[in-house]
Amino acid sequence: MSRNEGEQQEPVVVRDRRRIDPETGERRTPAPNGDEAQVAESMSGTLDEEFGQADASAEQPVDGASPEQGGESTGLQKQVDELTADLKRVTAEYANYRKRVERDRESVIAAAKASVAGDLLTVLDDLERAEAHGDLNGAFKAVADKLIGTLNSSGLEAFGAEGDEFDPSVHEAVQHTTSSEVSGPTVTTVMRRGYRFGERVLRPAMVAVTDYEADGETASEAGAGQSGESTEQE
Repeated sequence: MSRNEGEQQEPVVVRDRRRIDPETGERRTPAPNGDEAQVAESMSGTLDEEFGQADASAEQPVDGASPEQGGESTGLQKQVDELTADLKRVTAEYANYRKRVERDRESVIAAAKASVAGDLLTVLDDLERAEAHGDLNGAFKAVADKLIGTLNSSGLEAFGAEGDEFDPSVHEAVQHTTSSEVSGPTVTTVMRRGYRFGERVLRPAMVAVTDYEADGETASEAGAGQSGESTEQE
């Protein structure tokens, strides 16, 4: 037996690589060889994996968050709402605090001004008496006018004049008379002026009050009239 005959003969494989089928006339799809088959199988697996991930992504919520992430987002939103409410409450409390402090500050300033003005009331009384006696003139009058103007611009107000209706809340009656010339309790003499600072009365006005009372003639005429009416009725 020859050497060539002893060796195993490889089968002869004939591949038809014609692109056109001679029997049908249609175009053939070339069959892949071994390497091409592996590449095609690898590509097919890769495509399947990618399409599988795409399907999994499509099954997730529309906003792209998983259920766990959705729960965390809800919790965070709740915390944000609570913190926002706390911030609004603290802001409102701070605004009220500032208003209260401003009111207290204005009250303290007004009380301090009223205290200073109250201490100067006796000085104003002396100036008023000096003016009544004709002693307030020259430079002394200029200083007095400036002092009075400053106090008035700060909020000091004088009250109490003849002809005012008597008010026990702002008038201190030290004399009392009667007259038919008035219709009710009336201030007829001012002995000392009163002062107020804003709505606070620093000192009531010292006054003389006159009440209404019919005089003798008026009383006699009234009595005669009543007697005549009684006679006519009888």
